Amino acid sequence: MILPFFRHVFISSIVLLTACSQSNIDPNYQVSASLPSYSQQNFQQYIEETKQWLLDNRVFKSDDIEKELQANLPFELIPENPNGDAVLLVHGLGDSPYSFTDVAKHLASQGYLVRTVLLPGHGSKAGDLMLPTEEDWQMVVNHHIALLKPNSNKLWLGGYSTGANLVTSEALNDDSIEGLLLFSPAFKPESSVVKWANLASHVVTWADQDPETNYTRYNSLPMHGAAVYYDTVKTVQADLQDVTYNKPVFMMMSEGDSVIDTVFPINVFQKQFTNENNQLIWLGEDDLSIPNTTRFSMERPDLHIINGSHMGLLFSPDNVEYGAEGAIIICNNGQNKEQEQACEQGEDVWFSSYGWIKEGKTLARLTYNPYFQQSMEKLDRVMSSER
Repeated sequence: MILPFFRHVFISSIVLLTACSQSNIDPNYQVSASLPSYSQQNFQQYIEETKQWLLDNRVFKSDDIEKELQANLPFELIPENPNGDAVLLVHGLGDSPYSFTDVAKHLASQGYLVRTVLLPGHGSKAGDLMLPTEEDWQMVVNHHIALLKPNSNKLWLGGYSTGANLVTSEALNDDSIEGLLLFSPAFKPESSVVKWANLASHVVTWADQDPETNYTRYNSLPMHGAAVYYDTVKTVQADLQDVTYNKPVFMMMSEGDSVIDTVFPINVFQKQFTNENNQLIWLGEDDLSIPNTTRFSMERPDLHIINGSHMGLLFSPDNVEYGAEGAIIICNNGQNKEQEQACEQGEDVWFSSYGWIKEGKTLARLTYNPYFQQSMEKLDRVMSSER
Protein backbone atom coordinates (compact mmCIF):
# COMPACT_ATOMS: atom_id res chain seq x y z
CA MET A 1 0.00 0.00 0.00
CA ILE A 2 1.51 3.30 -1.13
CA LEU A 3 0.54 5.96 1.40
CA PRO A 4 3.41 7.03 3.70
CA PHE A 5 4.06 10.22 1.76
CA PHE A 6 0.60 11.70 2.36
CA ARG A 7 1.71 14.20 4.95
CA HIS A 8 3.53 15.90 2.08
CA VAL A 9 1.18 14.93 -0.70
CA PHE A 10 -0.10 18.32 -1.74
CA ILE A 11 3.33 19.94 -1.86
CA SER A 12 4.69 17.10 -3.97
CA SER A 13 1.61 17.13 -6.18
CA ILE A 14 2.10 20.77 -7.09
CA VAL A 15 5.64 19.96 -8.09
CA LEU A 16 4.42 17.05 -10.18
CA LEU A 17 2.15 19.33 -12.19
CA THR A 18 5.27 20.49 -13.99
CA ALA A 19 5.96 16.93 -15.10
CA CYS A 20 2.64 16.34 -16.87
CA SER A 21 4.11 16.26 -20.35
CA GLN A 22 6.71 13.71 -19.30
CA SER A 23 4.14 11.52 -17.53
CA ASN A 24 2.10 11.38 -20.73
CA ILE A 25 5.07 9.78 -22.49
CA ASP A 26 5.82 7.03 -19.97
CA PRO A 27 3.44 4.09 -20.63
CA ASN A 28 3.41 3.26 -16.91
CA TYR A 29 1.41 6.44 -16.30
CA GLN A 30 -1.09 5.94 -19.11
CA VAL A 31 -4.54 4.41 -18.65
CA SER A 32 -6.02 1.26 -20.16
CA ALA A 33 -9.27 1.43 -22.11
CA SER A 34 -11.11 -0.53 -19.43
CA LEU A 35 -10.76 -2.66 -16.33
CA PRO A 36 -10.62 -6.46 -16.52
CA SER A 37 -13.76 -8.47 -15.93
CA TYR A 38 -14.06 -10.03 -12.47
CA SER A 39 -17.46 -11.73 -12.55
CA GLN A 40 -16.58 -15.03 -14.26
CA GLN A 41 -18.57 -18.15 -13.40
CA ASN A 42 -15.54 -20.05 -12.08
CA PHE A 43 -12.12 -19.24 -10.70
CA GLN A 44 -10.11 -20.83 -13.50
CA GLN A 45 -11.90 -18.69 -16.06
CA TYR A 46 -11.17 -15.66 -13.89
CA ILE A 47 -7.45 -16.47 -13.93
CA GLU A 48 -7.38 -17.12 -17.68
CA GLU A 49 -9.26 -13.96 -18.65
CA THR A 50 -7.25 -11.84 -16.21
CA LYS A 51 -4.06 -13.26 -17.72
CA GLN A 52 -5.14 -12.27 -21.20
CA TRP A 53 -6.08 -8.79 -19.99
CA LEU A 54 -2.65 -8.38 -18.37
CA LEU A 55 -0.94 -9.57 -21.55
CA ASP A 56 -2.84 -6.87 -23.43
CA ASN A 57 -2.46 -4.06 -20.90
CA ARG A 58 0.50 -4.60 -18.56
CA VAL A 59 3.73 -2.65 -18.94
CA PHE A 60 6.27 -5.40 -18.32
CA LYS A 61 9.47 -4.57 -16.42
CA SER A 62 11.62 -7.32 -17.93
CA ASP A 63 11.73 -9.99 -20.62
CA ASP A 64 10.51 -12.58 -18.11
CA ILE A 65 6.84 -12.14 -18.90
CA GLU A 66 5.72 -15.36 -17.22
CA LYS A 67 7.43 -14.46 -13.93
CA GLU A 68 5.72 -11.08 -13.88
CA LEU A 69 2.35 -12.58 -14.75
CA GLN A 70 2.58 -15.14 -11.96
CA ALA A 71 3.31 -12.40 -9.42
CA ASN A 72 0.31 -10.33 -10.47
CA LEU A 73 -2.30 -12.93 -11.37
CA PRO A 74 -4.88 -14.14 -8.87
CA PHE A 75 -3.97 -17.65 -7.79
CA GLU A 76 -5.35 -20.75 -6.12
CA LEU A 77 -3.46 -23.17 -3.88
CA ILE A 78 -5.06 -26.59 -3.42
CA PRO A 79 -3.80 -28.34 -0.26
CA GLU A 80 -2.37 -31.85 -0.36
CA ASN A 81 -4.33 -32.73 2.77
CA PRO A 82 -7.49 -30.60 2.70
CA ASN A 83 -9.32 -29.83 5.92
CA GLY A 84 -12.46 -28.72 4.09
CA ASP A 85 -12.07 -25.00 4.84
CA ALA A 86 -10.96 -22.12 2.63
CA VAL A 87 -9.42 -18.65 2.79
CA LEU A 88 -9.84 -15.73 0.39
CA LEU A 89 -6.96 -13.22 0.54
CA VAL A 90 -7.14 -9.59 -0.65
CA HIS A 91 -4.06 -7.42 -1.25
CA GLY A 92 -3.55 -3.72 -0.57
CA LEU A 93 -3.39 -0.49 -2.55
CA GLY A 94 -0.71 -0.59 -5.23
CA ASP A 95 0.16 -4.19 -4.45
CA SER A 96 -0.55 -7.55 -6.06
CA PRO A 97 -1.43 -11.13 -5.11
CA TYR A 98 2.31 -11.69 -4.63
CA SER A 99 1.84 -9.96 -1.26
CA PHE A 100 0.33 -13.19 0.04
CA THR A 101 2.72 -15.69 -1.52
CA ASP A 102 4.17 -16.83 1.83
CA VAL A 103 0.98 -16.58 3.90
CA ALA A 104 -0.94 -18.52 1.24
CA LYS A 105 1.65 -21.30 1.13
CA HIS A 106 1.49 -21.62 4.89
CA LEU A 107 -2.30 -21.77 4.92
CA ALA A 108 -2.30 -24.42 2.19
CA SER A 109 0.19 -26.47 4.20
CA GLN A 110 -2.36 -26.44 7.03
CA GLY A 111 -5.05 -27.85 4.75
CA TYR A 112 -6.87 -24.72 3.60
CA LEU A 113 -7.95 -24.12 0.03
CA VAL A 114 -6.52 -20.64 -0.67
CA ARG A 115 -7.46 -18.11 -3.32
CA THR A 116 -6.38 -14.55 -3.97
CA VAL A 117 -7.95 -11.85 -6.11
CA LEU A 118 -6.49 -8.99 -8.14
CA LEU A 119 -8.20 -5.72 -7.24
CA PRO A 120 -9.21 -3.89 -10.45
CA GLY A 121 -6.64 -1.28 -11.45
CA HIS A 122 -3.73 -3.37 -10.21
CA GLY A 123 -1.19 -5.64 -11.87
CA SER A 124 -0.93 -3.73 -15.13
CA LYS A 125 0.39 -0.18 -14.83
CA ALA A 126 0.09 2.51 -12.19
CA GLY A 127 -2.07 4.67 -14.46
CA ASP A 128 -4.83 2.08 -14.26
CA LEU A 129 -5.50 3.11 -10.66
CA MET A 130 -7.35 6.04 -12.22
CA LEU A 131 -10.08 3.62 -13.34
CA PRO A 132 -11.63 1.69 -10.41
CA THR A 133 -14.30 2.73 -7.96
CA GLU A 134 -14.77 1.41 -4.45
CA GLU A 135 -17.66 -0.63 -5.83
CA ASP A 136 -15.30 -2.40 -8.24
CA TRP A 137 -13.13 -3.49 -5.34
CA GLN A 138 -16.13 -4.46 -3.21
CA MET A 139 -17.74 -6.42 -6.02
CA VAL A 140 -14.66 -8.49 -6.91
CA VAL A 141 -14.32 -9.51 -3.25
CA ASN A 142 -18.03 -10.21 -2.89
CA HIS A 143 -18.17 -12.23 -6.11
CA HIS A 144 -15.22 -14.43 -5.19
CA ILE A 145 -16.60 -15.03 -1.72
CA ALA A 146 -19.71 -16.36 -3.45
CA LEU A 147 -17.61 -18.56 -5.76
CA LEU A 148 -15.56 -20.00 -2.89
CA LYS A 149 -18.37 -20.74 -0.43
CA PRO A 150 -19.62 -23.89 -2.23
CA ASN A 151 -16.06 -25.26 -2.13
CA SER A 152 -15.60 -24.95 1.63
CA ASN A 153 -17.20 -25.91 4.90
CA LYS A 154 -15.96 -22.73 6.53
CA LEU A 155 -14.68 -19.62 4.77
CA TRP A 156 -12.16 -17.21 6.25
CA LEU A 157 -11.27 -13.81 4.82
CA GLY A 158 -7.80 -12.28 4.96
CA GLY A 159 -6.70 -8.83 3.94
CA TYR A 160 -3.64 -6.62 3.92
CA SER A 161 -3.99 -2.85 4.40
CA THR A 162 -6.77 -1.68 2.05
CA GLY A 163 -7.67 -5.33 1.54
CA ALA A 164 -8.23 -5.60 5.30
CA ASN A 165 -10.80 -2.80 5.06
CA LEU A 166 -12.64 -4.62 2.29
CA VAL A 167 -12.76 -8.03 3.98
CA THR A 168 -13.71 -6.56 7.37
CA SER A 169 -16.72 -4.85 5.83
CA GLU A 170 -17.70 -8.11 4.13
CA ALA A 171 -17.43 -10.12 7.35
CA LEU A 172 -19.40 -7.58 9.36
CA ASN A 173 -22.24 -7.92 6.86
CA ASP A 174 -22.08 -11.68 6.26
CA ASP A 175 -22.52 -13.88 9.30
CA SER A 176 -21.47 -16.98 7.36
CA ILE A 177 -17.82 -15.81 7.27
CA GLU A 178 -15.85 -17.84 9.81
CA GLY A 179 -13.35 -15.16 10.85
CA LEU A 180 -10.77 -12.58 9.80
CA LEU A 181 -7.02 -12.48 9.20
CA LEU A 182 -5.94 -8.82 9.17
CA PHE A 183 -2.45 -7.61 8.28
CA SER A 184 -1.68 -3.89 8.79
CA PRO A 185 -5.41 -3.04 8.66
CA ALA A 186 -5.81 0.43 7.16
CA PHE A 187 -8.98 1.31 9.08
CA LYS A 188 -7.61 4.82 9.55
CA PRO A 189 -4.70 6.47 7.69
CA GLU A 190 -1.78 7.90 9.61
CA SER A 191 -2.34 11.28 7.98
CA SER A 192 -5.70 13.06 7.93
CA VAL A 193 -4.69 14.69 4.62
CA VAL A 194 -5.85 11.56 2.77
CA LYS A 195 -9.49 12.53 3.24
CA TRP A 196 -8.96 15.35 0.74
CA ALA A 197 -7.67 13.04 -1.99
CA ASN A 198 -10.99 12.94 -3.86
CA LEU A 199 -11.17 16.72 -4.03
CA ALA A 200 -7.50 16.94 -5.01
CA SER A 201 -7.98 14.35 -7.77
CA HIS A 202 -10.01 16.89 -9.75
CA VAL A 203 -7.00 19.19 -9.88
CA VAL A 204 -3.94 16.95 -9.56
CA THR A 205 -3.58 13.60 -11.33
CA TRP A 206 -0.72 12.07 -9.35
CA ALA A 207 -0.16 11.87 -5.62
CA ASP A 208 3.26 10.37 -6.26
CA GLN A 209 5.31 9.40 -9.31
CA ASP A 210 8.42 7.27 -9.12
CA PRO A 211 10.21 5.05 -11.62
CA GLU A 212 8.18 1.86 -12.08
CA THR A 213 10.87 -0.76 -11.53
CA ASN A 214 9.20 -3.26 -9.19
CA TYR A 215 7.42 -6.12 -10.95
CA THR A 216 5.36 -7.08 -7.86
CA ARG A 217 3.81 -3.70 -7.02
CA TYR A 218 3.44 -0.08 -8.12
CA ASN A 219 5.84 2.60 -6.95
CA SER A 220 3.51 5.45 -8.06
CA LEU A 221 -0.01 6.39 -7.04
CA PRO A 222 -2.68 8.42 -8.85
CA MET A 223 -4.68 10.70 -6.59
CA HIS A 224 -7.80 8.82 -7.65
CA GLY A 225 -6.39 5.60 -6.22
CA ALA A 226 -5.82 7.33 -2.89
CA ALA A 227 -9.38 8.64 -2.99
CA VAL A 228 -10.82 5.16 -3.54
CA TYR A 229 -8.72 3.85 -0.65
CA TYR A 230 -10.25 6.54 1.55
CA ASP A 231 -13.70 5.46 0.41
CA THR A 232 -12.93 2.05 1.94
CA VAL A 233 -11.90 3.81 5.15
CA LYS A 234 -15.25 5.59 5.39
CA THR A 235 -17.10 2.37 4.66
CA VAL A 236 -15.30 0.18 7.17
CA GLN A 237 -15.51 2.82 9.88
CA ALA A 238 -19.26 3.11 9.28
CA ASP A 239 -19.58 -0.68 9.39
CA LEU A 240 -17.64 -0.80 12.66
CA GLN A 241 -19.72 1.93 14.27
CA ASP A 242 -21.33 0.69 17.50
CA VAL A 243 -20.99 -3.02 16.70
CA THR A 244 -19.15 -5.97 18.16
CA TYR A 245 -17.79 -8.91 16.18
CA ASN A 246 -17.63 -12.24 17.97
CA LYS A 247 -15.98 -14.37 15.28
CA PRO A 248 -12.24 -15.09 15.68
CA VAL A 249 -9.80 -12.42 14.47
CA PHE A 250 -6.08 -12.62 13.89
CA MET A 251 -4.52 -9.15 13.57
CA MET A 252 -0.88 -8.20 13.01
CA MET A 253 0.68 -4.72 13.02
CA SER A 254 4.03 -2.96 13.30
CA GLU A 255 4.60 -0.29 15.89
CA GLY A 256 6.79 1.56 13.38
CA ASP A 257 4.05 1.60 10.69
CA SER A 258 4.04 5.07 9.11
CA VAL A 259 1.07 4.39 6.82
CA ILE A 260 -1.77 3.67 9.21
CA ASP A 261 -2.97 4.98 12.54
CA THR A 262 -2.27 1.89 14.65
CA VAL A 263 -4.24 3.19 17.67
CA PHE A 264 -7.58 2.90 15.86
CA PRO A 265 -7.38 -0.84 15.00
CA ILE A 266 -5.92 -1.60 18.43
CA ASN A 267 -9.00 -0.01 20.01
CA VAL A 268 -11.24 -1.97 17.67
CA PHE A 269 -9.42 -5.19 18.56
CA GLN A 270 -9.70 -4.50 22.28
CA LYS A 271 -13.29 -3.22 22.45
CA GLN A 272 -15.18 -4.57 19.43
CA PHE A 273 -13.55 -7.87 18.47
CA THR A 274 -14.77 -10.00 21.33
CA ASN A 275 -13.90 -13.63 20.59
CA GLU A 276 -11.82 -15.14 23.40
CA ASN A 277 -9.47 -16.78 20.89
CA ASN A 278 -8.49 -13.57 19.10
CA GLN A 279 -4.79 -12.79 18.71
CA LEU A 280 -2.97 -9.52 18.06
CA ILE A 281 0.66 -9.76 16.96
CA TRP A 282 2.51 -6.53 17.76
CA LEU A 283 5.94 -5.99 16.22
CA GLY A 284 7.46 -3.30 18.43
CA GLU A 285 8.78 -2.24 21.79
CA ASP A 286 5.79 -0.76 23.64
CA ASP A 287 3.81 -3.15 25.80
CA LEU A 288 0.16 -2.72 24.77
CA SER A 289 -1.00 -4.29 28.04
CA ILE A 290 -4.14 -5.75 26.53
CA PRO A 291 -5.26 -9.39 26.54
CA ASN A 292 -4.56 -11.78 23.67
CA THR A 293 -1.51 -9.86 22.48
CA THR A 294 1.90 -11.22 21.58
CA ARG A 295 4.76 -8.75 21.23
CA PHE A 296 7.95 -9.32 19.28
CA SER A 297 10.81 -6.84 19.57
CA MET A 298 11.94 -5.17 16.36
CA GLU A 299 15.13 -3.74 17.80
CA ARG A 300 17.26 -6.31 15.99
CA PRO A 301 20.77 -4.97 15.34
CA ASP A 302 21.83 -8.55 14.62
CA LEU A 303 19.64 -8.35 11.51
CA HIS A 304 20.28 -4.65 10.81
CA ILE A 305 16.62 -3.98 11.65
CA ILE A 306 15.66 -0.73 13.39
CA ASN A 307 11.87 -1.12 13.46
CA GLY A 308 8.94 -2.79 11.73
CA SER A 309 7.19 -1.48 8.62
CA HIS A 310 3.76 -1.53 7.02
CA MET A 311 4.70 -4.13 4.41
CA GLY A 312 7.18 -6.06 6.52
CA LEU A 313 4.63 -8.48 7.97
CA LEU A 314 3.69 -10.70 5.08
CA PHE A 315 6.99 -12.09 3.87
CA SER A 316 9.13 -14.85 5.28
CA PRO A 317 12.86 -14.27 5.82
CA ASP A 318 13.31 -16.90 3.10
CA ASN A 319 11.25 -15.08 0.46
CA VAL A 320 13.35 -14.85 -2.70
CA GLU A 321 12.35 -11.26 -3.47
CA TYR A 322 11.68 -9.63 -0.09
CA GLY A 323 13.37 -11.86 2.47
CA ALA A 324 16.58 -11.35 4.40
CA GLU A 325 18.62 -12.13 1.28
CA GLY A 326 15.93 -11.02 -1.15
CA ALA A 327 16.59 -9.62 -4.60
CA ILE A 328 14.42 -6.50 -4.12
CA ILE A 329 15.70 -3.76 -1.84
CA ILE A 330 13.46 -0.68 -1.55
CA CYS A 331 15.86 2.23 -1.15
CA ASN A 332 13.13 4.83 -1.75
CA ASN A 333 12.41 5.05 1.95
CA GLY A 334 11.94 8.76 2.67
CA GLN A 335 15.63 9.65 2.79
CA ASN A 336 17.53 12.28 0.85
CA LYS A 337 18.97 11.45 -2.55
CA GLU A 338 22.50 10.94 -1.24
CA GLN A 339 21.33 8.35 1.30
CA GLU A 340 19.14 6.68 -1.30
CA GLN A 341 22.09 6.39 -3.66
CA ALA A 342 24.23 4.97 -0.87
CA CYS A 343 21.53 2.36 -0.27
CA GLU A 344 21.45 1.47 -3.97
CA GLN A 345 25.21 1.00 -3.85
CA GLY A 346 24.83 -1.39 -0.91
CA GLU A 347 26.66 0.66 1.71
CA ASP A 348 26.00 -1.07 5.06
CA VAL A 349 22.22 -0.91 4.70
CA TRP A 350 19.86 -1.06 7.67
CA PHE A 351 16.09 -1.66 7.49
CA SER A 352 13.14 0.29 8.84
CA SER A 353 9.67 1.63 8.16
CA TYR A 354 9.17 4.35 5.56
CA GLY A 355 10.32 7.82 6.63
CA TRP A 356 12.49 6.67 9.51
CA ILE A 357 15.71 8.61 9.94
CA LYS A 358 18.63 7.28 11.96
CA GLU A 359 21.75 9.40 12.13
CA GLY A 360 24.76 7.72 10.62
CA LYS A 361 22.74 4.90 9.02
CA THR A 362 21.65 4.23 5.45
CA LEU A 363 18.13 2.83 5.48
CA ALA A 364 15.97 0.71 3.19
CA ARG A 365 12.41 -0.49 3.72
CA LEU A 366 12.04 -3.54 5.90
CA THR A 367 10.27 -6.02 3.65
CA TYR A 368 10.09 -9.18 5.73
CA ASN A 369 8.99 -10.44 9.12
CA PRO A 370 11.81 -11.99 11.18
CA TYR A 371 9.09 -13.63 13.28
CA PHE A 372 7.10 -14.98 10.34
CA GLN A 373 7.06 -18.59 11.54
CA GLN A 374 6.07 -17.63 15.10
CA SER A 375 3.36 -15.37 13.69
CA MET A 376 1.94 -18.16 11.56
CA GLU A 377 1.86 -20.46 14.57
CA LYS A 378 -0.29 -17.89 16.38
CA LEU A 379 -2.50 -17.58 13.30
CA ASP A 380 -2.94 -21.38 13.27
CA ARG A 381 -4.16 -21.34 16.87
CA VAL A 382 -6.79 -18.73 16.11
CA MET A 383 -8.07 -20.66 13.10
CA SER A 384 -7.97 -24.07 14.79
CA SER A 385 -10.00 -22.74 17.73
CA GLU A 386 -13.13 -22.97 15.56
CA ARG A 387 -12.49 -26.43 14.14
